[in-house]
Amino acid sequence: MHVTLVEVRVKPERVADFIAASKANHEGSIAEPGNCRFDILQHAQDPCRFVLYEAYRTADDAANHKKTAHYLTWRDTVADMMAEPRVGVPYVGRFPAAPRS
Repeated sequence: MHVTLVEVRVKPERVADFIAASKANHEGSIAEPGNCRFDILQHAQDPCRFVLYEAYRTADDAANHKKTAHYLTWRDTVADMMAEPRVGVPYVGRFPAAPRS
């Protein structure tokens, strides 16, 4: 399974807007072929910090996510909401195993 943890720091005055835009991206992402999980996590003590947990069956599925309309809309919408550039770190998901088609 191909997993990416995306760390995001949002400007304090844009947190609500970021959450709304990310919800739309989440809803589109979980409907994609090859998607296993797409979680949006907000830090418990620092509401400006988020982690997006993106799990896809394959690296190709993850790459295709970045071509979808909902991702492109999210990327462009949240660009000026970020306090610093987001950082995506790739992982290989071992357990649980990716669901079979």
